[in-house]
Amino acid sequence: MTGKPSQNPHPWRKPLLAAEFIALAVLVGSMAMLGQVSDGNELNAAWLLIPAAASLVVFLSFLGLMYLRWIAAAGAGQSRRQRVLFGLLALTLLGVWAYAIAQTWHSLPG
Repeated sequence: MTGKPSQNPHPWRKPLLAAEFIALAVLVGSMAMLGQVSDGNELNAAWLLIPAAASLVVFLSFLGLMYLRWIAAAGAGQSRRQRVLFGLLALTLLGVWAYAIAQTWHSLPG
């Protein structure tokens, strides 16, 4: 592996990168806003949907880019083992995300 970028990048690469960084900006901005709003005031749980959705988009974009890098770039000679390992990794990451979101909602007062 030479570390050189591909001459023909996948057409989904730029949209996935854009989605990831836009969602990351929304996530950071919403967390900053929620930190200022929640000082002393009770926060409506619906406002937590913004960072939850943004974090999901970050995770899905990350997984999409990882798929392009590991599976799609391997070409026609890709093995079934690579796909299975990627699927397990993706399910693990999404499971951790879902567990964190569930614990956050469960810990809310009321």
